[in-house]
Amino acid sequence: MVLSVDPARYAAFLMVMSLMAVTPGPANLFAIATGVQRGRDQVLIGVAGMTAATLVWFAGAALGLSALVAAFPAAFHLLAVVGGLYVAWLGLSSILSGLRGGAGLIDRPAVHRSRSAFLDGFSVQISNPKALLFFTAVLPPFLDPDRALSAQLPVYAAATLVLDLAAMTAYGLGGAALSTRLARPGFRRLFAFGSGGLLLCVAALIITQG
Repeated sequence: MVLSVDPARYAAFLMVMSLMAVTPGPANLFAIATGVQRGRDQVLIGVAGMTAATLVWFAGAALGLSALVAAFPAAFHLLAVVGGLYVAWLGLSSILSGLRGGAGLIDRPAVHRSRSAFLDGFSVQISNPKALLFFTAVLPPFLDPDRALSAQLPVYAAATLVLDLAAMTAYGLGGAALSTRLARPGFRRLFAFGSGGLLLCVAALIITQG
């Protein structure tokens, strides 16, 4: 039986990916802010949005993402800047909510919160420079040139998704654990500022590293 991936390369990839997954970055910081602002259920929806974006990245890798980045670096830099500005807007909106006493921080209609959490998560991950770095510099060395790329990518994608899901969900649920205290006006205002600050950090990471 011929394996679709090289066992030694794959084992090394799992070690590297585990470290990358738990390292605080735009996705994990966004998960924390989502947990604090929107609660446990919204964390899972936001993580689903980020996971969908990761699948788009893998599709791009299958279509020759590295070659595209080399040919059109300005386009990918622009993508990072636009995504970063959008996340910065989310952060400023949270800070403005804090200035209003936290009004609107947790009292939002469920349908809009659900839609926003998914789209916000997708936006963060699709413009995440950590994801761009992963697919253009980290992943390629672990791919075996003597094996079919179409057979290897699903195996690497599965490991990446599982590790990222575990890390992002853990970060997000940790933030959600704090959300029960947001019923107090003082805590609501404090975490509006804190969440806004986290989102601004995400935006800075996206723009500066992009």
